[in-house]
Amino acid sequence: MEVVPYATLCGVTLIIGWLLHWAYKWINPPCNGILPPGSMGFPIIGETMQFFKTSPSLDIPDFYKLRMKRYGSVFKTNLVGQDLVVSADPEVNKFIFQQEGKLFQSWYPETANMIIGKKSINGFNGVVQKFLRTFLSRLFGLEYLKQELLPELENYIRESFAEWAAKPSIEAHDEATDVIFDLVAKKLIGLNPTKSRELRKNYNTFLQGLISFPIYFPGTTFYRCMQGRKNMQKIISNLLRERLSTPTKKHGDLLDVIVEELNSKKPTVDEEFVIDALIALLFTSFVTMAPALTLAFKFLSSNPKALEALKEENEAIVRNRENPNSRFTWEEYKSLTFTTMVVNELTRMSNVTPGIFRKTLTDVQVNGYTIPAGWMVMMSPMAIHLNPKFFDEPLSFNPWRWQDESKRSILLKNFVPFGLGIRACPATEFSKAFIALFLHILVTEYRWKEIKGGEVSRKAVIMFPQGYQIQLIPRA
Repeated sequence: MEVVPYATLCGVTLIIGWLLHWAYKWINPPCNGILPPGSMGFPIIGETMQFFKTSPSLDIPDFYKLRMKRYGSVFKTNLVGQDLVVSADPEVNKFIFQQEGKLFQSWYPETANMIIGKKSINGFNGVVQKFLRTFLSRLFGLEYLKQELLPELENYIRESFAEWAAKPSIEAHDEATDVIFDLVAKKLIGLNPTKSRELRKNYNTFLQGLISFPIYFPGTTFYRCMQGRKNMQKIISNLLRERLSTPTKKHGDLLDVIVEELNSKKPTVDEEFVIDALIALLFTSFVTMAPALTLAFKFLSSNPKALEALKEENEAIVRNRENPNSRFTWEEYKSLTFTTMVVNELTRMSNVTPGIFRKTLTDVQVNGYTIPAGWMVMMSPMAIHLNPKFFDEPLSFNPWRWQDESKRSILLKNFVPFGLGIRACPATEFSKAFIALFLHILVTEYRWKEIKGGEVSRKAVIMFPQGYQIQLIPRA
């Protein structure tokens, strides 16, 4: 009778001791040096709930603000069970980009691996990376953009604006998303607008899944996201098989190049990788650019001075043409100084890349601290672009900030919306030219008025929770 409670007491003591030891190891991860300051949060969930909390404005979310104030621009945390270091330091980020393939490799959180596709992320290195960048440059690279793509973009944007102007009002963010997605779906896999819209329906749940807690259970956001992913895989897989069955039939898109590669003797990629990569490319195209286009309407509406300066510069381009009906040229694009400043300001505030992830290949020394091998590092351009230390009044839409030559070099040093190094976005020039052309046609041929909505929130990406309805009106 006396032995039973004693044994129970010993068992409970051992369990409590084990839990305390486990909790201590969670709070104090092993490290051959000094870890950056920060908190690992609660066991298992870490600081995930704070990270996913929606910020009710364009400003840096409290998750970053509070930790940067307490720990500095480099701090440790744990998100969804993943140990990582967050960097909002431009110099540290530059170092990480420079050490790509040496001390760091491209990586994503396990949740993103599940959604985007682990094989496409793990395989995006070396020869595969070179292949992908080569074929992307054929349709989004500088030379193709100059010679062939720019006129096509002009036609496409004009047609889109004409459709918008025929409606009493539009949801600006939804329509901007359709414009980008339809274009990229056509260039990547040859889909017409009807089919691309069907595909995009799945991306709505896809995006919500990336910014939700990864609980795979019917009814949850993450579950719906994974179902959307399965639908996308099926659509693109069927399309790929159809193309592989008729390899000599050309469609003038990137899938032609992929089919050639898959049918070669020693293909660099396989079908599974291709499907995941195409899903990821389609996703990144609209989730990064659509907010910038939408914010253009909002910021220019509230800043008449900037709108007038933009109109004057672009109207001068039209007036100076020998033929008023001639096409927008590359030379005209490069001559648009104020428009370029507007594009910079839009991409700075919309933060085209909300987070850039890397994984340490070995213990890495940074600012006197050690980031252990196998840890993930998340570089946050947003936390730099909206930091008053680097940009005065960062929430103020001020294109003229890029005009001061004495400050311009410092601004550009801390401005990395498209990444740096060997993994810098291969469509960087395409993105900037697209936004500039969008603005050129908008201000020279249309005016608009806000109908309702327009409030902005941020949850890793920019959202418009109440929508943003505008009316697009042709200029007389």
